[in-house]
Amino acid sequence: MKITREKLLEELNKDLEWEYAAAIQYLQHAATINSAKFDSIKKELLVHSQEEMQHATMLADHIDFLGGVPTIDIEKREISDDGVEMLKQDLWGENNAIKRYKERIEQAEALKEFGLRRVLEDILVMEEEHKRDIQDALAK
Repeated sequence: MKITREKLLEELNKDLEWEYAAAIQYLQHAATINSAKFDSIKKELLVHSQEEMQHATMLADHIDFLGGVPTIDIEKREISDDGVEMLKQDLWGENNAIKRYKERIEQAEALKEFGLRRVLEDILVMEEEHKRDIQDALAK
């Protein structure tokens, strides 16, 4: 499918919805994941929440720059009372983000939006770091 500027803006807004959701979900998980074995990841989840909001800010700025209106909608959030299940929910979110940002990078490239591509690559690197953090916590 040929990408258009309008379709790119639509997809970036969907990414923004997922970033909002991730920030909220990480914050809730960090507050409620209670077990000594999760002490180190608990702190990391708070950092992830803050970084997801940074991603949201970066996306919102670029959506505006490209002539769109940043959304205030929020995608689906997951909760659980089981720490391992919380981390699996967070891992799903990171895998989803990684997949979406790889697609978005290709779309930005196709439209010759090289500044956007660079921002998306920076976000992707952080999402991959989040995935590693969660995988490490799940492996313990």
